[in-house]
Amino acid sequence: MAEHELDALVVRAPDNVLYLTNFWGMKGYDACVFPREGDPVLICLEASQDDAIYQSSTTDIRLVHGYSTSDPRPVPARTLDEALAAAKDYGRVGLELSLGTQASDRMVGEPTTFTKAWFDAWPDAADAMPVLNAARAIKTEQEIERMRLANDICAAAMEHVRGELRPGMKESEAAAIWQAFVHGEGTGWKGKVDLALGYSLVWSGPGIRTFTATGHRPVQEHEPTLFEIWVCADGYWCDHTKLLCPGELTPEYQELERGLLGVYNRAVAHCRPGASFAELDLLVREGIAALGYEGQPTHPICHGVGARAHEPPYPHQAAGGEFAEGMVLAIEPGCYWPDGGGLRVEDNFLITDDGPEKLSSFPDGVVTTT
Repeated sequence: MAEHELDALVVRAPDNVLYLTNFWGMKGYDACVFPREGDPVLICLEASQDDAIYQSSTTDIRLVHGYSTSDPRPVPARTLDEALAAAKDYGRVGLELSLGTQASDRMVGEPTTFTKAWFDAWPDAADAMPVLNAARAIKTEQEIERMRLANDICAAAMEHVRGELRPGMKESEAAAIWQAFVHGEGTGWKGKVDLALGYSLVWSGPGIRTFTATGHRPVQEHEPTLFEIWVCADGYWCDHTKLLCPGELTPEYQELERGLLGVYNRAVAHCRPGASFAELDLLVREGIAALGYEGQPTHPICHGVGARAHEPPYPHQAAGGEFAEGMVLAIEPGCYWPDGGGLRVEDNFLITDDGPEKLSSFPDGVVTTT
């Protein structure tokens, strides 16, 4: 913050509030004023007071009413008033001016964004995101532990589905089995997780695409079923792509799997402290082109993971930067056939001084069901 000449950050995105205070709110009406010196202020709904006391790393918790008989305005207006009061003594303030994406709150289905008035309240504010992005890219021990829990839950859910998947089952049924395990078993996992939520895209055989919704297509016996899956455990995420097949994989898929895993393993080996982001993207795309899939994939091949499933850094050829110890990244090369079908492999890796550490115990590549 000193390098950017910022006296305080004023944030309201749930993932930034979580990062700065350890509080994961219910409805996105919360905010944090985080000074360069001194204790941060957490602003949250009165109804969330007990959660805030239990979760928050700061003791300066200021409450706003969900409904007030003396103030009929919506909640974000009262949050803004409290944020202005908490920040009034700071000169140069940073707001999330280039946020781009925000993680969900604990209600997940309806993310809350703030009105124009929030940004107008600090007309001379600087952008807080360069500071936050740089800080969040290097994970603390606490963050790594929470991400290990998310990875463990995700892997256990895949092992569960591995025993349940059958040919002819709908993609949506397979997704429901995985999601039910994540939420049902992941909440309370090892006595360390208060809330686990799962998000999935499940496609089988010709249903495999780059971007499309889970549907009612049947699980194929001799082709892979692809699980694009995220687990959020108390606000910290993992992002995997795993593959199951009930029967013997077709020769075409066996060939594609061998080639793609070769690209993937070379990409993982590249991810050491000091290695170039741009060179990783080039290495993967050149490897995929050599397999006969020039121009693929259309999705990014690497991104950060933490208090969001997708967060900076985003290694690609148009940007600089390099891997650093303490980063956690998803690596996800993929190849897709024009009429449907293909493969993607993805796991999360902690960058250590000794190289990348795979955070999930579930295997990469196509796994036969039991």
